[in-house]
Amino acid sequence: MNPPASTPPSGFSGLGIAPVYLEALTRLRITTPTPIQRQAIPVALEGKDVAGIAQTGTGKTIAYGIPMMQRLAASQGLGLVVLPTRELAMQVDEALRRMNSGLRTAVIIGGAGIGAQLDAIRRGPQIVVATPGRLNDHLQQRTIRLDGVHVVVLDEADRMLDMGFAPQIDRIFQNLPKDRQTLLFSATIPDGIMRMASKYMRAPIRVEVAPTGTTAAGVTQELFVLRKEERNRLLDKLLQQYPGTTLIFSRTKHGAKRLVQVIRNMGHTAAELHANRSMSQRRDALEGFKAGKYRVLVATDIASRGIDVTGIGLVLNYDLPDNPEDYVHRIGRTARAGAGGHAISFVAPEQRGDVRHIERLIRKSLLVSPLPELPPERRPPPYVAPYVDPRARAFPRQGFGPRPGGRPGGRPSAPGAPRTFGAPNASSAGPRRPFSGPPPRRRW
Repeated sequence: MNPPASTPPSGFSGLGIAPVYLEALTRLRITTPTPIQRQAIPVALEGKDVAGIAQTGTGKTIAYGIPMMQRLAASQGLGLVVLPTRELAMQVDEALRRMNSGLRTAVIIGGAGIGAQLDAIRRGPQIVVATPGRLNDHLQQRTIRLDGVHVVVLDEADRMLDMGFAPQIDRIFQNLPKDRQTLLFSATIPDGIMRMASKYMRAPIRVEVAPTGTTAAGVTQELFVLRKEERNRLLDKLLQQYPGTTLIFSRTKHGAKRLVQVIRNMGHTAAELHANRSMSQRRDALEGFKAGKYRVLVATDIASRGIDVTGIGLVLNYDLPDNPEDYVHRIGRTARAGAGGHAISFVAPEQRGDVRHIERLIRKSLLVSPLPELPPERRPPPYVAPYVDPRARAFPRQGFGPRPGGRPGGRPSAPGAPRTFGAPNASSAGPRRPFSGPPPRRRW
């Protein structure tokens, strides 16, 4: 009698993952692999170079994190992850340590104190998570060596090229050993990515689970065509219509700062995330948005890649991006991990050509919604300048205001004595005379 046919493995159990990491995934309640994880993990565990192409929000950190940690445990080497932004670096570091609680990591990013980074390097990390600019600073100062790297990962490689990091990446690879495994992950495959793969990788296995421009299945999209002066009133109405957490994208840093003030005047809690903010301010904005401290996060495109915040109900493009591919990454912040979400874009009448470029990229037409009845514009109260005595403006040195060490006029006064204009003491000078001109100039 023939034995019954075995059922195919389900979940992560048939991908060659070690039991310790299977338990970690179960503890994190991650039970079903995404397409990029199912295809990339077995190939990466074999030690082959991998070029993974998948849209944002598909779990690429697990796709390269588990193979890297599992191979480093067997070879006792060093792992290196290079990413474009500080926020993404901190997020990847947190995700890796959740999967391996005893993992020693060093996060090397700009905007953070270099002393703490040097301490982390001296402790002998197993994985270094870095942005290209700060990693090159350490290489120039010879505070870190990369000759022991066994696995190197380029995450969001297309974004690093867009940000002009190609020269820094070249210098990093000049310091890496030739006998290494290289894993490259990107959301798109422009010509620069293909040149990078052929230059740094050895016969890479290409894993592409979705063509360029594929949007998340659960996101719905619509456009509003309106003039610039109508945007704030429509934004006010939409924030009342969609009560959940909202991520708003602005094209410029200064525009994001102004928009945060407008949203706060509407009565909503809001934070800003852009390159002009310090590292602590950016961390507070992102963590506060995740924890519900801020309902609205206004950001530039530094938040369009890899920032994993669950439960974002609405993504709003206050300004259309300059690059059509950034539109896909922006709206990918919602409808993550199979959930639903909504994306709205404000479009000026002269931007119809930009909309057509986006539609060609995502291979679908975008719904143009009619403008609803807009509420009246909320104008801030008029600015009233504080009163300044015109005499103090005309004669700033003639006793208007206290001077260090004494009364106006330069002569010391007894403690507690009243200070009056033009008189040594109110009791001895008698009633004050009306001002008839500037007081006589004194020698100082």
